[in-house]
Amino acid sequence: MAGTDEEATAADEALYVLTAALLTPAKFPSVLGDDYPEACAVLGLAPLADGYGLVLGQDGEGARWTVVVDDVSLVAVAIASWDCGMEHDLSPDERTVVAALPGWPLAVAVAAPNVPAPHDPDPDTTDGPALTPPDCEAWGPAQRRLGADEIALQWAVWREQVDDTKFPAAGGSGEKPDSAGERPTAGDLPGDGAGPGVPDGRTGHSGIRRVLAEAHAYVTSPPPLGRVRSSFAPGEARTLRADGPGWSLVARTDDIAFVLLDDEPGEVLPVGRGPELPGLLEGLDKIAVRPL
Repeated sequence: MAGTDEEATAADEALYVLTAALLTPAKFPSVLGDDYPEACAVLGLAPLADGYGLVLGQDGEGARWTVVVDDVSLVAVAIASWDCGMEHDLSPDERTVVAALPGWPLAVAVAAPNVPAPHDPDPDTTDGPALTPPDCEAWGPAQRRLGADEIALQWAVWREQVDDTKFPAAGGSGEKPDSAGERPTAGDLPGDGAGPGVPDGRTGHSGIRRVLAEAHAYVTSPPPLGRVRSSFAPGEARTLRADGPGWSLVARTDDIAFVLLDDEPGEVLPVGRGPELPGLLEGLDKIAVRPL
């Protein structure tokens, strides 16, 4: 028996949820920008203090849509459940919907069953161009930030590739404590990666010096919200993430740091602790945004 016109319309307007993400000062898709306001600007959203939830799905015609909601906790619970392998129905209340944006700002590898393949909505039915994921095929800011995400997520894997004895000695010889030591393999970074690391041999790497100087400046003059974030790490340590123009830094407060630069495609530059790094990391952790 055929459905009513109202039922057909409801089916067309239904959103088949595929995935979701948080867009808050402490946790946002870093591929979209170096900080929270920049990531919000990509979606045409005001950087509200409480943030948003992003729900990505398809309508009954298969078109891609990103629904922005202000019920952050609803989306956070769904993501946490999915991460634990649990089923969870994410159905935002219409009253929480801030915007329905055509397209997806992030890459999604799955599709809804029994609807046409994912495609952008008819431009005649939308107020603007459809969102598209940043181009991550070539090395650049988006890919650099994705690389930093991967290092933060797989810290132990990256850390074990660094031989602490290879760091240049700091102190009496006049060598900088921020020198790059032996570089780990960067082949697992998104896109083109460097080959196996070799001793850098250059004390006082200019790129690392610039990053540490700009990071120090953050401590005395706070940067845009979300430029420095602090998250859980084993023991009493914290995982720090800082980004700036052309660079990303990932560190553990009780260990070393890794730096990625737009100017050095695929390279991962370790930064030894020495006498300078611990104080910098402590200062960054004090100003960092933390998840609630």
